[in-house]
Amino acid sequence: MPLSDVPDVEIDPKGVFKYILIKVTDKATDENKFIVRGDHRHTFHADIFDATKEATPKDFKLKCVGGGRINHEDSKKDILVYGYSQGYGQADHTISVELLKKAYPDYNVHFSNDGY
Repeated sequence: MPLSDVPDVEIDPKGVFKYILIKVTDKATDENKFIVRGDHRHTFHADIFDATKEATPKDFKLKCVGGGRINHEDSKKDILVYGYSQGYGQADHTISVELLKKAYPDYNVHFSNDGY
C-alpha cells in the first residue's frame, strides 16, 4: 500500500471531539506525511492514536505529534481546531487546518491556540 492511499483526514461528520495530528512514515521509502484523526468514540487522545495504529498497515511508522479538539459544525460548514492534548501537547494547528481545508474545500476552517 503506498503512502498516498492513507487518508489525510478521518474525522466525525459533526460535533466537538478530540483529535490528533500524526506523522506517518513509509518504512521502505522513508517518505512521510501528516494525517488528522478525531472522533467521539475515544475518550483520550491516546485511544485515537491506538485505533489509528491498529487500522494502519505495518508498512508505516506512526508518531503522534500533538492533539487538540475540533468543533465541526456541519450545518454552518465551519470547522474550528483548538486546544491541546495533555499527553501529546498541542498539535501544529496550521498543519491540521491545511489538511482539513483540502478535505472540506467548501468549509470555513480555522484555528485558535486558546482553550482545552
